[in-house]
Amino acid sequence: MKSIYFEKDDILEIRASDKPIVREVSQDWHTNVSYAEYGTIVEIVLLDAKKDGLLPMEFRKPA
Repeated sequence: MKSIYFEKDDILEIRASDKPIVREVSQDWHTNVSYAEYGTIVEIVLLDAKKDGLLPMEFRKPA
């Protein structure tokens, strides 16, 4: 998994896979999810990430 923050546009992109994107769905104004052919999530894009308090983000390893 890889995440990139675009500070100028306040966009956080979380990439979960390198599979090709075949479908994109807007969950609401701030959240867009991209899917691979068989429904697995490839990417999540969060708009206004810092403005809406989503950053700084804390990642934890599973127990």
